[in-house]
Amino acid sequence: MPNPPKKRRAWPQKRREAQAARCKAAKPSRHSTGPKTRAGKETACRNATKHGLRSAEVTALRALLRVQAARLKSLAQSKIPPP
Repeated sequence: MPNPPKKRRAWPQKRREAQAARCKAAKPSRHSTGPKTRAGKETACRNATKHGLRSAEVTALRALLRVQAARLKSLAQSKIPPP
């Protein structure tokens, strides 16, 4: 049997306050604003296609496989022997 997930302990109030003070001092949200230049924005818009998993070819192949799976399912349900 898998082990049950471990319970996480909450931060003590003192640590929580110290972390809040560090965040207020560092202001990390000011540094993570995304690309600013046109070239950077063009690069960032292609992040999902980096490995080709969302490319047009793969998307078309998935669509064809879905159609083929539906045809095979309908043939199996109709009990008509394939040609």
